[in-house]
Amino acid sequence: MSRPPSPQLTKAEQRIIAVLWEMGEASVRDLTNALSAAHGLAYTTVLTTVRIMTDKGYVDFRKEGRAHIYRPVLSREGAQRQALGSLVKSLFEGSPQRLAQHLINDEKLSLEDIEALRADLLKRTKEVEHS
Repeated sequence: MSRPPSPQLTKAEQRIIAVLWEMGEASVRDLTNALSAAHGLAYTTVLTTVRIMTDKGYVDFRKEGRAHIYRPVLSREGAQRQALGSLVKSLFEGSPQRLAQHLINDEKLSLEDIEALRADLLKRTKEVEHS
């Protein structure tokens, strides 16, 4: 029995969509060529993965002759938001505050990093107050 499709991008899907973000659009052959040296992916593996990504709504395609030309529908920011939301939900009990505390306490943020976060937070607070 096969496992249900993941709502998040799998590692293989991340590799493919990263190439699409870089190239804008690509055929399966283009994707295979871009990924084969570093990851040793076969054409059929890339084709299967891209079809799954199409079903999930992460990529779309247009026909060009016999080839399908794929383009990303999911933006890099959308993928980051989706992955971070899943991480917060599964590992930080749904609390963005716990994630932030973890990053501050365990990831050895520099004073400069913390000041940049503080500045972003103040900016965001002012934007919310004015809206």
